[in-house]
Amino acid sequence: SPAGLQNDHKALMKQVEEALHQLHAREKEKQARDEAEALAEAMSQNQSLPQPFAKVNAVTPGSPASVSGLQVDDEIVEFGSVNASNFQNLQNVATVVQHSEGRPLSVTVIRGGRKVHVGLTPKRWAGKGLLG
Repeated sequence: SPAGLQNDHKALMKQVEEALHQLHAREKEKQARDEAEALAEAMSQNQSLPQPFAKVNAVTPGSPASVSGLQVDDEIVEFGSVNASNFQNLQNVATVVQHSEGRPLSVTVIRGGRKVHVGLTPKRWAGKGLLG
């Protein structure tokens, strides 16, 4: 009878609606989980990045710094024996540089969110300082 069909239709619509609700709830959960995972990953990557103590604001072309591949905006986290935990001022770096003239220094920088190792050999060149 027509009334019976209408009830079936109502029941069906209710089932469809409930199924949709569940689907949305699952999507929401999945999205929340994905966001939590993305956040956790970003956090763990940040934690593995050491604290920079200086930023490269200029690299003179042809200088030992530019030859080594240092780039402007590189954030320096290790410069030879100097790192964020023992860095007091740029004099520390200057001292390391003077002691390392002609010897390769291990320099670690953060570039674009990743650690990059640069081998830098301070030496006399045409410009100022041993690095440029």
